[in-house]
Amino acid sequence: MATVSCPRCHQLVDSQAISCPYCRTTLKAYGHPGIPLHRAAGDEYLCDTCTYHADDTCNFPQRPYAKDCTLYQNIEEIKLELEQQRYTNSFIVTVKNWIKRNQPLLVIVGLLLVCLLMVLSTS
Repeated sequence: MATVSCPRCHQLVDSQAISCPYCRTTLKAYGHPGIPLHRAAGDEYLCDTCTYHADDTCNFPQRPYAKDCTLYQNIEEIKLELEQQRYTNSFIVTVKNWIKRNQPLLVIVGLLLVCLLMVLSTS
């Protein structure tokens, strides 16, 4: 059984619990105990740092004043993931991708080299 800490009373509760058995704070979205419910800290709203709010694709009724949401995606986490993906793409991966995109050009250059070698070998 996995446990998490209640954001209100800080007691350990089952990670699948819909509400805290100690303080009755709702922990999960109704009917979806496996989906995490993100909560804003303090007086801030989740929408201020949410990817869906930033790109205007959010259709949550409490937008832009949502204090809790199951669809929340932190903009900074997404940016960090994208940066990590950029750094993991090594030079070799970049070259392989370039070769895949430019196969026709490479075939033409290869044929020209074969023709050049044939001309040079006959002269």
